[in-house]
Amino acid sequence: MPKISAQEYKTKIEPVWCPGCGDFGVLQAICNALSAKDVDPKNLVFASGIGCSGRLPPYVKSYGFHTVHGRVLPIATGIKVGNPNLTVVAVGGDGDAFAIGGGHIPHTARRNPDIKYIVMDNGTYGLTKGQGSPTSPLGKAYPGAPYGTTEIPLNPIAMSIAYDVSFVARAYSGKAKELAEIIMKAMDHRGFALIDVISPCITFYNTYKELPPQLAVIPETHDPRNRADAFKLALDGSKIYLGVFYQNERPTYESRLTGLSEKAEAASIPRLNEIMLDFT
Repeated sequence: MPKISAQEYKTKIEPVWCPGCGDFGVLQAICNALSAKDVDPKNLVFASGIGCSGRLPPYVKSYGFHTVHGRVLPIATGIKVGNPNLTVVAVGGDGDAFAIGGGHIPHTARRNPDIKYIVMDNGTYGLTKGQGSPTSPLGKAYPGAPYGTTEIPLNPIAMSIAYDVSFVARAYSGKAKELAEIIMKAMDHRGFALIDVISPCITFYNTYKELPPQLAVIPETHDPRNRADAFKLALDGSKIYLGVFYQNERPTYESRLTGLSEKAEAASIPRLNEIMLDFT
């Protein structure tokens, strides 16, 4: 049995999300996963960006870092490099992750630090009262775009696979059990894991009724090690597939840094002695 229950991972700070927000389901799934993996809160760090989802770290019993807009990935990478023994989880929304912070995803992918990125994707900027986001449907009207959005939405899954993020998955906040299972798989993965979680905004983009008929579990025949098939599945618009699309085991960033300072020191001391001889 886990030493800490899922409820014990929650702090006494009450979430300020709107009643019915999908982020409540994400928080519960995170705590369920942490309990199942028996993660020590003393070795756990949550880093977040800006937005409704960026408020999550204070709600989890862990160390927390609320960063500036779009900069959660470099901060999380720095934390992991500074102490590779920590479990580092980054959280944010679709605006924070795929707009201002989108440029950090490919570079985090190529470094492949052992961090987990949970993106609460609601298709709108909810904290700033309803504007279109990078994942908003074309033509969708919002308070901030009353005549409908005019931009084609991004495909976060296809984009992440193209960047070769080493673990790419999609989940739904309304299926907390399945979401917790995917988070546990991401925690078992050694490397950069990105989970795009569809998390409806009850106030500005309520998709609770329209989403369920579109959802489908990734077929059991799918091999997540096949990048081409993962990309094909990500581009299939007939359904919104949930599960692990892609997984590629490769060395982590922090493992490649091991011994680097010792190598540099060993190489520099003989050279320094040569230079000093010129002054004797």
